[in-house]
Amino acid sequence: MHISPALAAKTQELIAGWTTEPSALTAALDSFVGDIYSGLQASSFTESDREYANTHLRILSGLYGILRPLDGIAPYRLEMAYKIPGAPFASLYEFWGKKIAETLPNSGTIINVSSVEYTQAVLPYVEAARVVTPRFLTINPATNEPTFVVVHAKIARGAFAHWLIVNRVEALSALRDFADIGYHYDTEASTPQEPVFVCQEFGGKGLSMRLT
Repeated sequence: MHISPALAAKTQELIAGWTTEPSALTAALDSFVGDIYSGLQASSFTESDREYANTHLRILSGLYGILRPLDGIAPYRLEMAYKIPGAPFASLYEFWGKKIAETLPNSGTIINVSSVEYTQAVLPYVEAARVVTPRFLTINPATNEPTFVVVHAKIARGAFAHWLIVNRVEALSALRDFADIGYHYDTEASTPQEPVFVCQEFGGKGLSMRLT
């Protein structure tokens, strides 16, 4: 995994303690951490929001493949891009194959807010025209040009999913209305499959411990 000795020891403990005992599991929606989950703000969801998310949102996982938000999971560390030395398959992508994509509906639009590492386990098996992948850019104050900022984009993808859930957004035409944490829809830069949102000043700093 190419991680520090301290993190390796912690990961070993996670593996040793991993369980499927229902009483020891926590809802996936409440378990994951990171910038995209900071933007998702799941702790602010109402019970109705959680039920709606469970129907409409799917979380990709190296270990579990795909999860509904209310599925119970145990803590683990296994990113989708990790190699598995000595296993009878070259990667987790080979292991999962079409299985993850086959759990998704056979028709309708998929809003993709996952990282490339995870969408590689899905997109090769889904018709490209069904997938809408929003892009999030921040104006560079030095050049006044829209620029991709990794941390901003991760938080924005989570915030976009949050907005979709709490507003029950299902019409594609409504996606351009997203205007949270400083973003606005950029008509000229957008395409039907890749709507682009730009912020002059990133408004999601308080959502992540990395950006305070």
